[in-house]
Amino acid sequence: MSADDLIYLSREPLNAETPLERQVGVITPAARHYVRDHFAIPPATDRIAVDGAVRTPLDLALSDIRSLPPRSLVVTLECAGNGRAFLDPPVPGEQWRTGAVGTAEWTGASLRAVLEMAEPLPTAVEVLCVGADAGIPAGMAARISYERSLPIGDALHDDVLLAYAMNGGDIPPEHGAPLRLIVPGWYGMASVKWLSRLHLLERRFAGFFQTDRYTVGERPLREIATRALITWPRDGERLAPRPFVARGYAWSGRAELARVELSADGGRRWRQATLAEGFARYAWRQWHADIAPSASGQLVLLARAVTSAGTTQPLQEVRNERGYENNAARPVRIEIA
Repeated sequence: MSADDLIYLSREPLNAETPLERQVGVITPAARHYVRDHFAIPPATDRIAVDGAVRTPLDLALSDIRSLPPRSLVVTLECAGNGRAFLDPPVPGEQWRTGAVGTAEWTGASLRAVLEMAEPLPTAVEVLCVGADAGIPAGMAARISYERSLPIGDALHDDVLLAYAMNGGDIPPEHGAPLRLIVPGWYGMASVKWLSRLHLLERRFAGFFQTDRYTVGERPLREIATRALITWPRDGERLAPRPFVARGYAWSGRAELARVELSADGGRRWRQATLAEGFARYAWRQWHADIAPSASGQLVLLARAVTSAGTTQPLQEVRNERGYENNAARPVRIEIA
């Protein structure tokens, strides 16, 4: 990665945003796809254990995973804290603006295929997915691994992948090589990187990253909230007094997108933008809208997405203890002169 490929929040652990103003098309190059790490990148491991409430415990090599029927899915991943930096007063956590999101083509084996090889017991209720990365979270004394669980029903969905390729090449180390989980439609914390173990549980997992983090109250975070973003023009842009085209992306893990609406007066009036056809089920969609300024001065652009279920992206900040799911529409202020 070159210095301008990502917008860095921290280097160790690595946390960096996608520069959305450079996004072209649907696919985000691996070098510009956002990175969310909780601990340092671990040494690569080429084996994965499958154990716990199963009839046939497994110790699989990466080559065993690669020998299974491959599947490829284009998936938009977003950090649950995306948009946290705009909360006032601020809340703890990485201060993501809007670039903790990216879209890639992931290739791997279905998690279901591997679990079926291990033959889960009828008493199995969750699959604990354990990463090879480990460390001591702030405020804790013990060293722990990054680990998250999936309800067995969700883990057996055909589209949950054990991925070993990203955009047609090997997954880069910062994105979870050699093997990571991809849970389409869910916030990125579910897509455990550097996967080393699948442990089937007969009771719900209550580990740190399952219950102390990535929850709102008692509700665990899962599907990605609806969001539309303006990627051009950029905030603070100065444009000549002539028509221009505003562009951006919209996505949702909760329901199909129905439309994107745009306001050029700070939210008083709205009109429908042109929403591109869906490229893939789990991928964001491009949108654009023509803007014809009638006078010099400041324009405040807002974009909001609306789903087929009737959910409209909020205009006001979404606030909770750790700033999760803040999908409020972000104003873009431009000067016409």
